[in-house]
Amino acid sequence: MASALALVALSAPFFRAVPLPENSMFQRIGAEKKHGNPLFKGKDFRRVSMTVSVNVSRFEGVTMAPPDPILGVSEAFRVDTNDLKLNLGVGAYRTEELQPYVLNVVKKAEKLMLERGENKEYLPIEGLAAFNKVTAELLFGADNSVIQEGRVATIQGLSGTGSLRLAAAFIQRYFPDAKALISSPTWGNHKNIFNDARVPWSEYRYYDPRTVGLDFDGMVADIKAAPDGSFVLLHGCAHNPTGIDPTPEQWEKIADVIQEKNHIPFFDVAYQGFASGSLDADAYSVRLFVKRGFELLVAQSYSKNLGLYAERIGAINVVCSSSDAGTRVKSQLKRLARPMYSNPPVHGARIVANVVGDPILFNEWKQEMELMAGRIKNVRQRLYENLSQKDKSGKDWSFVLKQIGMFSYTGLHKAQSDHMTDKWHIYMTKDGRISLAGLSLSKCEYLADAIIDSFHNVD
Repeated sequence: MASALALVALSAPFFRAVPLPENSMFQRIGAEKKHGNPLFKGKDFRRVSMTVSVNVSRFEGVTMAPPDPILGVSEAFRVDTNDLKLNLGVGAYRTEELQPYVLNVVKKAEKLMLERGENKEYLPIEGLAAFNKVTAELLFGADNSVIQEGRVATIQGLSGTGSLRLAAAFIQRYFPDAKALISSPTWGNHKNIFNDARVPWSEYRYYDPRTVGLDFDGMVADIKAAPDGSFVLLHGCAHNPTGIDPTPEQWEKIADVIQEKNHIPFFDVAYQGFASGSLDADAYSVRLFVKRGFELLVAQSYSKNLGLYAERIGAINVVCSSSDAGTRVKSQLKRLARPMYSNPPVHGARIVANVVGDPILFNEWKQEMELMAGRIKNVRQRLYENLSQKDKSGKDWSFVLKQIGMFSYTGLHKAQSDHMTDKWHIYMTKDGRISLAGLSLSKCEYLADAIIDSFHNVD
């Protein structure tokens, strides 16, 4: 390499040696001296350069990312010193004392794991076999023909988010011309997931602000207008953020139009058993579509129903028309997972396998889920009563009772939601969603006062 090195003349820390470019001025000076330029006769020139090292990062072009619209709520809550503050932003279950809750059945499962002295070896790419078996059976029903015939490709994923992301990568690779349809509104991370996977998406109508209910006609019309063969993202139960679910009759009609358009259903099931308190009732929509013969995708999460938020345990299930197709799909999901995260974590998978796979622990889990779901229902009822009693305007607040699951869509817009935080120290997402799982019976009256004030006094 024909470059010279400019040696540092001073030892101060802001001086450094730098390579000289080809045909630099200093190279030319050296060459002219060597070849007898009269200007340089009798002079001893050294090729020395002093350069000041400026502390400029190679990452100067990286801009600051905006706060996450959901997780950023908790960050703002933490720095608030007001004693009345409430965090109704993140969907995590709390006790009546507003403390995190570890299920008793989870503690028992972990105790079993310690007693067995289980190791921490790598799992296969597809995850823990015992987990994959019980999670598919829990979702579809152990006696379902798709299970019996081996037509479900199940891969353990990094909770719901990771499972959705893996499925989105699968869609991008094997259906590159397909579009995803997502509800308006939807969980805030859905758009990020499809964007990062480079899967184009559009929205279908879902929420009707006039009724604070489901815009069913708009939903069906938009699904019907989508290009044939689109992937329709559906919330299996307890729609996030609205808490508004289709009725069984409406699910049938949704299935009709999806079948008519040759779309592929893609369910996000994050609340099975946690919404109604019944595992079977909350799996109704998925099992209906399976019964009608659809090939479909289902992402699962155990963050809410087992309280395994930090364990990142979930699954992606692909129901195929044959066991051979299922085997091939599973092989490609594994191929996609390998460079993403290699293989999934084992701890949460063993907890789920122990709980769901053991009849005694399974029954205890169902009882705990009913208690958690019941507490949220009681909070929902109390909030409705407080709103109805305190608001003298005659506004109908019954939509609070018609919604299901841990969230309630209040109908408050951004300015009103900001007012809830600025005046009342109630932290929530800017779309008006509140997490009832973070509310206690004793705080319902305070929340009702804040909602009524914000609704009527902020334009």
